[in-house]
Amino acid sequence: MSPIDSRLGAPRPAVVLSGPGGQPIEVAGREVVAVRESWLVEDRWWTGEPLRRRYWEVVTLAGDNLVVFRDLVGGGWFSHR
Repeated sequence: MSPIDSRLGAPRPAVVLSGPGGQPIEVAGREVVAVRESWLVEDRWWTGEPLRRRYWEVVTLAGDNLVVFRDLVGGGWFSHR
């Protein structure tokens, strides 16, 4: 488990619709109304299993604060909370 996973909890697959720039616009059927932060994590590049993720901290219309990421190596969207 990566240090990020240990802080935020194990990632779970998520259904995310993204806009033109890759930004989440809907998470699990909930409209995203704000992006608080976005960051890129690149780790273990020296191994056979590199980690490369684009994270987004978003707020939904219902007021939920969520952290989702796109796995840039294996593909797919995931949620931490």
